[in-house]
Amino acid sequence: MKRSLKVVTTVLMSLMLISCSSEDNTDVSQPAWEAEKSDENKMQEKSYEKKEEDSQGFRIGIVTGSYSQSEDDRRGAEAFKNKYGDDNVTLAIYPDNFTEETDTTVNTIVNMADDPKMKAIIVNQAVDGTAEAFKKIHETRPDILCIAGEAYEDFADIAPYADLVVNYDFVSRGYLMIRTAHELGCDTFVHISFDRHLSYESVARQIAVMKTACEEFGMTFAMEEAPDPTTDVGVPGAQAYILENVPKWVEKYGQKSAYFCTNDAHTEPLIKKLLECGGYFIEADLPSPLMGYPGALDLDVTGATGDFDNILSQVENAIVEKGGSGRFGTWKYSYGYTVSAGLAQHARNVILGESDLTNIEDLAKAYGVFSPGAEWNGSNYIDAGSGKVSDNIFLIYQDTYIFDKPGYYMGATKVEVPDVYFTIK
Repeated sequence: MKRSLKVVTTVLMSLMLISCSSEDNTDVSQPAWEAEKSDENKMQEKSYEKKEEDSQGFRIGIVTGSYSQSEDDRRGAEAFKNKYGDDNVTLAIYPDNFTEETDTTVNTIVNMADDPKMKAIIVNQAVDGTAEAFKKIHETRPDILCIAGEAYEDFADIAPYADLVVNYDFVSRGYLMIRTAHELGCDTFVHISFDRHLSYESVARQIAVMKTACEEFGMTFAMEEAPDPTTDVGVPGAQAYILENVPKWVEKYGQKSAYFCTNDAHTEPLIKKLLECGGYFIEADLPSPLMGYPGALDLDVTGATGDFDNILSQVENAIVEKGGSGRFGTWKYSYGYTVSAGLAQHARNVILGESDLTNIEDLAKAYGVFSPGAEWNGSNYIDAGSGKVSDNIFLIYQDTYIFDKPGYYMGATKVEVPDVYFTIK
């Protein structure tokens, strides 16, 4: 059975895609979706703009982390607000220390439902407490769409209360990052995380996929532990630990070792030290040219917000200047940015009657508004144990871009992930 989905999309256009929403049919094999503009796209965008006056009767809420924890997510929310205006969009931020302030997180999300004009609430990243918040909202406001971007809680816990859940494809990417590292000549893949993240089903399952892929490609898989930034050490302590230990890890595993961390705060110091010491960085947990790179490279890209061609070019020039050619990668468009803005766009389209909530073609259409020309891949989530295909959970990923490597894009979205990886747990 084919369990990978390949879909080619066009912004605001229909896709050639066969979506699976039945337990009896687990074949979700399809082409990769690619978003790009056309005359018809522009006409449809004008149609949406014409309806903006009509949308004054409802609001869309977006809840994200702060700049310090998830800047890309926040900027994507702001991009959507800038597009549709203060009257139509409300933003909120959950606590940095959300693991210790779950009640505050829940209240932050639930309080949005007090607005009688609120018709959709998007949480990105959907940290612990999101399921409880959605449950409470639906008890009093069943008319509000509750959408989770990058859910931290187990799918079995959040899916019953979320109308839609969209996560990065931890299964396919677990395989593809190892494959990419192998193609770049790496012999070791080092996974950096901590207990809280390791307890998540998605992280544990991705590790199992990575281990198996390393065996397939004759590579060594290793794990290292780093402090959780949400604990007493905070972000500064966690980042200091990475800065101190990367040189030791590169000495231990060699120059042909590739590194991956599950936490945003770890990304900047990891990139910074790998540039100095050697080693490879395929892409971030939530990839973006803004994720870790500007800080690690001392770049000020604030004036290029949302202009990812410009941002990618600046980062690439700095990577090359520091001797990192062919060793560092990303996605062209920020995952966090696109999820915040794209899910809000999708909710808006659904409210206006332009889209179906759980139609992956329509989801792709909305994502394409904020990632023109990007090639993505996506699929319905498949439970590894039961083989059940979910109709309201989708996994997605974008092609991998390696800085200053001939070809640049690795063609990850065109690779067919072997079926066996979708049942590994």
